[in-house]
Amino acid sequence: ATVITNLFSAIPYIGQTLVEWAWGGFSVDNPTLTRFFALHFLLPFVIVGLTLVHLTFLHETGSNNPLGIPSDCDKIPFHPYYTTKDILGFALMLILLVSMVLFSPNLLGDPENFTP
Repeated sequence: ATVITNLFSAIPYIGQTLVEWAWGGFSVDNPTLTRFFALHFLLPFVIVGLTLVHLTFLHETGSNNPLGIPSDCDKIPFHPYYTTKDILGFALMLILLVSMVLFSPNLLGDPENFTP
């Protein structure tokens, strides 16, 4: 945590203040670890939420509609066509991951893990 948070100190004028604010004091201590644990726990949920908001807006207005003006062209509805397509892709990736984990769990492991 020290090396990454010290990168803030490269910012002129406010860098050291940002580092001390991120640390919760003058050195890495319990408040720093608590803050970074909370950040690492909550950040995936924030990313999933923002992704869902993005997908909602994307499928509501369309990806080729930067002005948001509704067009009268024929469109394929998102549900059930794209929903089924997305679920199929998710299921295939899940099957691939589960089969790798169950049938060859050491496939991507480091060879030094097997050194006695």
